[in-house]
Amino acid sequence: MDRTTYTAELAGLRGLRAEITAAEKAVAAAQKELDKLTAQRSRRVAGLAGYEGAQAPAVAKAAGLSVGDVVRIAPLLDPTPAAVRATRTDDHAAPAPAPAPAAEPAPIEPPAVAPSPEAEQPAPATAPAPTPASADAAGPRELPTLPEGPAGARFEAVTTGLVSKRPHFTQQTRPTVFLDAATGALAVRDQTVRLDLGTRTPGEILDAVLHAAPGTERVYITAGAPWHDGAERYSTLKDAVAAWLNTPSERWTTATGSGRDKLAGHFVHQRQPVGRYAPAAAPDSTTTEIRSMGEWFDPDGADVLTCRDAFRLLWQALRRHWDDAVLMGSPSQTGRDLWSRTIPTSGKWAGGYPVLSEELRALLHATAGQGRTELILPPRVPEQLPALVEYDRTFAYAKHLWKSPVGTPRRITAHAFAAMSEQEQTKALMSCSHWNIRVTVPQGWNHVGLLPAPVTGDRAWTYPSAPGTTFTTWAGGAEIHLALSNHLTPWKIEVLDGLLFEDGKPLDEWGKRLKAAWADLTNLSRIHADERQRTAAHLAGRAVRSVLLFGLGGFAQRPRLVSGTTPLGEPLPAGAEILGQNDQTVTWQRQAGFSRDPYAHPEWAAYVWSGARAALLDMKHRQGKEVTGHAGALHAKPGTVVYFGTDAIALTERQPWPHRGEPGDYLLKGHLTGPLQHPTTQEQYLTLRARGRAELAARGSHQ
Repeated sequence: MDRTTYTAELAGLRGLRAEITAAEKAVAAAQKELDKLTAQRSRRVAGLAGYEGAQAPAVAKAAGLSVGDVVRIAPLLDPTPAAVRATRTDDHAAPAPAPAPAAEPAPIEPPAVAPSPEAEQPAPATAPAPTPASADAAGPRELPTLPEGPAGARFEAVTTGLVSKRPHFTQQTRPTVFLDAATGALAVRDQTVRLDLGTRTPGEILDAVLHAAPGTERVYITAGAPWHDGAERYSTLKDAVAAWLNTPSERWTTATGSGRDKLAGHFVHQRQPVGRYAPAAAPDSTTTEIRSMGEWFDPDGADVLTCRDAFRLLWQALRRHWDDAVLMGSPSQTGRDLWSRTIPTSGKWAGGYPVLSEELRALLHATAGQGRTELILPPRVPEQLPALVEYDRTFAYAKHLWKSPVGTPRRITAHAFAAMSEQEQTKALMSCSHWNIRVTVPQGWNHVGLLPAPVTGDRAWTYPSAPGTTFTTWAGGAEIHLALSNHLTPWKIEVLDGLLFEDGKPLDEWGKRLKAAWADLTNLSRIHADERQRTAAHLAGRAVRSVLLFGLGGFAQRPRLVSGTTPLGEPLPAGAEILGQNDQTVTWQRQAGFSRDPYAHPEWAAYVWSGARAALLDMKHRQGKEVTGHAGALHAKPGTVVYFGTDAIALTERQPWPHRGEPGDYLLKGHLTGPLQHPTTQEQYLTLRARGRAELAARGSHQ
């Protein structure tokens, strides 16, 4: 190419640039017009929900949308039968990959442990009765396994181009007020005003609040729960909440989310819903949310000023540890945002943490349960309880954040595990890992179950303890190591497959800062001279717990469920599960996979949950590196454990477990004097628990 040709090509390139710029502007203008029209359509769809006879298929056909899209805009139009919605659970396991031939499992030889006198006691003559969610009652549930070949490689991979990165912006603060919907008391800035809320519809509440406090973008309801008004007219509480959120209004419409930072639509929840509204005359203007204070903490009778002070103290405590801390709408959003601001700026993970492949996230979702909930029934415990004593682990999950799995996992097959030395096997189990195992409860075992077994039904997991019982499951290394090395009798574990991660500290800094904020508020709740401020500090401390608890749960990320209807006789979408049908349509749902969420890390949630379940059984008290004592169910006498509730245990007698006020310590929360008839349902247990807490409070006998 000569210089003349080169100059001519440059000129032509400049001309092409101008044409591309013009085309981009045309596309942007068209996109803006499309967004405007789409927003108008969404507003009209939401408005149609106010008509009692409105039906999603007719609206969908007129709007050119799917029934699922219509339901997302206007949940009140959901055509799913009420009975199906009432029984549908949130936790749906991912489809199991086709099973592949597995290598011969590698048995783990338990370490030599001298059995304690308790372990030598004979097993009960009668097999332990199943819990209300036992495998016998519900039936076993098959869990997915790791496939062989190219399909298996996806379980040792991350998602291309999806990384958790540190943000380079500060969150926007939202003008917030606190409203007692029962009395009409509104806390705005440093004053309280009384409002007339009319019939307490969303529109009337917004009119009253915005008149008293113009510019408000977030309203927290501290008492009164207006979304439960008229609930008796609906078959489920969720239907009643959806109806309230979608109450027609001439002045307000459902927010459609135009704009990068605006969330769209309502969130329907039985007790903690979120309503998002925009002025009908200016739907593209500022969105105002109506939310429940219960997302953050139970106000427990606190007035709106105390709730406002609690939020102020919470923000101040977090700002001492994050210069750019902002309280977002929910503790989950706040927790994830605060965590993202602890992503390291140097070292191996300075560029962010990679997100696992969709296949691996689905496997973790299906095989890693959360908290242990189990009611243990006679004859494993007495029919008549001498007492009911409740212990609750203080700020429990905060104790398990110091180490978490990072990077791409390495698959450990049964053959590879068998080839390891005993020291290597122990190291692998004590590292961040997730294992597919076959478990056998040892002969002579007379205590609680140690490992989760999958079952169908609401509970999803049970904890077998009958001697000789064999089951296949997945579990974290912490739980498996405990089953092998517990001080009573080692269990038999066979490794079928596993995933071994690199040990990292992605949650450590986040956890340390939250623990420091919690400690500051807890101390303030004890020493402040003003009673209102003591209460506010206590509630703020509970809010920090919610930030950690729900922030951690936000990493788990569930697969999306899409529901819809199809005319009878027409083919259903691939993978659809039929929920119900009538003489015209079939109602179905199907999994739509996972969204490309850069903050999806189910491996972190799974590892923390596994460690917390293990600590319910055996937790070590340390002074430096020295072990100074033990606590947990395995350190209580056999036959004395009545109930497990995520981070709490109920027993028939008090325990000598010290409480130093540190995260993870067991705190005496309730003591109900017996004899008591053993509860047969969780509801009966919760009633007894409330009585026990009241009795202990009346005694003033806390540890």
